[in-house]
Amino acid sequence: MKRRLMSLAGIGAMMLIASGAQAADDPAVKAQAIIDKGLAYLKANQQPDGGWQANDKMPLAFTAIALRTFVQDPNYSSKTDFVAKGFEKLLANQMEDGGIYKDLLANYNTAIALSTLTAAKDPAFQPAIDKAVGYLKRLQWTEDTKPEFAGKDEANTGKQVVKGTEDPFFGGYGYGGRSRGPGRPDLSNTQLALEALHSAGVKADDPVMQNALKFVTRCQNYSETNDQKWAGNDGGFAYGPSDDRNGESFAGSYTDDAGVRRVRSMGTMTYAGLKSMIYAGVSKDDPRVRAAWSWINNNFTLDAHAGMTALGEDKAKWGLFYYYMTVGKTLDAFNQPIIKTPDGKEVDWRVALITKAAELQKEDGSWVGVNKYMEDQPVLVTAYTILSLQDALRDLKENPVK
Repeated sequence: MKRRLMSLAGIGAMMLIASGAQAADDPAVKAQAIIDKGLAYLKANQQPDGGWQANDKMPLAFTAIALRTFVQDPNYSSKTDFVAKGFEKLLANQMEDGGIYKDLLANYNTAIALSTLTAAKDPAFQPAIDKAVGYLKRLQWTEDTKPEFAGKDEANTGKQVVKGTEDPFFGGYGYGGRSRGPGRPDLSNTQLALEALHSAGVKADDPVMQNALKFVTRCQNYSETNDQKWAGNDGGFAYGPSDDRNGESFAGSYTDDAGVRRVRSMGTMTYAGLKSMIYAGVSKDDPRVRAAWSWINNNFTLDAHAGMTALGEDKAKWGLFYYYMTVGKTLDAFNQPIIKTPDGKEVDWRVALITKAAELQKEDGSWVGVNKYMEDQPVLVTAYTILSLQDALRDLKENPVK
């Protein structure tokens, strides 16, 4: 009898060990453990005023994006003490006109803040959400856009005027405060605005979404639907029209065999373009979507910022974590777990993203990138990565690993 009890105990121990091993192999369990470490890091680095900006030069978006990681986690809510303090900091910066920012980057900050407010699912935030939605709608580049000038510098008079729907600036969003030159819209800021508006319940057929679709289409390397001279046909997306409306990409440009200047596609912008089309109601059967999905399958990587490798190994790390965040949000929205690479391999992007995040996470729970696009700031990069993992988790619940 004693021997039988010992045998049963041994079987029980073996079952527990096996169960633990299975849990460790579960990508969702692994992702949550990684997220928990990241959230602990963010909590420990909250500033005394409730925000996550270490100094006044950092944009309010640092606070907004950190808050979103907490309200999207089941262990926290907008009512959690330190999270509530963060929202007090955030909303203290909302203007009468609905903008949520300080001094500059009105669209960038307001869009990220709006996405965070909607993610909180707190009815008390609805008035602030409604005001921010109205503000973002007014920032879109149309014939009514008011040009921005730096002090007495009027050298750019006329360059910012959108003359009609055929203008490549039409329907886009910029930083909402000139970052360089005379100011211009770009796909990065456009996708942030559309994501925020979509999260707040703005429908795909709303004029603001359909106007933006015109802009997004003119950022794609797909000459079948893009009337811009620089457009090629690989299906990826560039950064935007540029100040001179001749096309721009941080991956650079090249001259094709016919002597025509082409603008290279970028990973982040391709995912951003696809996501924006989804929010604007474009179907998977649309040739623009099929072309973008083809580029993603042909260029999928998490070892570098896809499309940037043409500039060298070092520059392929620029914007890497912003890229991860956009990959997660887009592929969750696209609802297709498997990427098929040119060599015939099938990659589950959720598992790949979780594995890569675990590999890059620091001992203190943070992530940090290179000194470009603010990715040397661990608070920002940690938030980017957590958001990408939360999207992967969401997709895993809808489409379990087979």
